[in-house]
Amino acid sequence: MKKNRKILLIIGIFLIIITSLILNFNVFSNNKFEDLTFESKNIYVYNITDEKEVLNINGEEKVAPASLTKIMTVITSIENIDDISKVAPVDKKTYQEMVAVNASMTGFYGNEQTTYRDLLYGTMLASGGESANSLAINISKTTEEFTKLMNEKAKEIGLNNTNFTNPEGLDEENNYSTAKDIAELIKNSLDNSEFREIFTKEEYVSTSTLDHPEGIEIKSTVLTALFDYEQNGFKIIGGKSGTTENAGFCWATLSEKNNREYICVVMGAETNEGRIEDTLKIMGEI
Repeated sequence: MKKNRKILLIIGIFLIIITSLILNFNVFSNNKFEDLTFESKNIYVYNITDEKEVLNINGEEKVAPASLTKIMTVITSIENIDDISKVAPVDKKTYQEMVAVNASMTGFYGNEQTTYRDLLYGTMLASGGESANSLAINISKTTEEFTKLMNEKAKEIGLNNTNFTNPEGLDEENNYSTAKDIAELIKNSLDNSEFREIFTKEEYVSTSTLDHPEGIEIKSTVLTALFDYEQNGFKIIGGKSGTTENAGFCWATLSEKNNREYICVVMGAETNEGRIEDTLKIMGEI
C-alpha cells in the first residue's frame, strides 16, 4: 500500500512539473516580443502553416489602410476577369486624377493599351494608382461599382472591421481596415494561385505597347526595399506596401522560416525604415 502511494506521489509530482513546463513555455511564447519596441502602432502576425496567431498589438483597431487596399483590388479583379491576357486600357480620367493628387504610379499613360495582367502587376508591385483604378473601370465601368465588389468580398471572407471606399487606397472617410483583417485577406487570397504568383513576384515587364514598345520594368516596392537589409534565418518572399498621411507607413509581407509561412502586417509606422525594421525584428524573434 505504501509502495503504491509512493508511486502515485511520484506520478503526481511528475505531472505537476510537466504542466508547469507547458504553462511556462506558453507564457514565454506569448511574451517573447515584450522586450522589443516597435514604431508601428498596429501589428498582426499569423502562422499560416500551423494556423495560429503569433502576435497581436492593436491588431483589431480600425485604421486607414493606404495602399494595402490594393490587395483587395487585385484579388477582386482576378476573381472577375475571364482572361488576364485581354487588353484593358488605362483609364484616362482616373489617370489624370491620380497624377493630380501625386499618387504612386506604375508609369503607364492614359489610354495606353495595357492588358489585365499588366494592370494587376502594376497595382501590386508598383502600387500604381492608375493601374488599380483602370482595373476597376475595365471590370465594373466605375470605381464606385467595383468598390461594391470589394466590400462584398470583404463580407464573404469575414472582414468585419473593414470597409473600402476606393480601389487605390487614398485617404477617405469610411475607408478603413485592421491589421488582423489585412492578414486574413492575404491568407484567404493566397489560396488563389494567380494571386500568389503576383504577390510573390519581384519583377515584371509589361506588354509592349505604342507608348512603351519595350514594356515597363515593374518592381516590387517591398522586395526591392530589402536589398540593404539582412534576413537572418528567414526570407520575405512577397508583400505590399502602403503610405498615406492618415495611415502612416504600412507593410504586409509573406515570409518563410523553418518550413513555415508567416503573414506579418505592420501599420502606422512613422518612417519607411520603421516599418521594415519592425517586420525584420518580428521575423527574427519568431
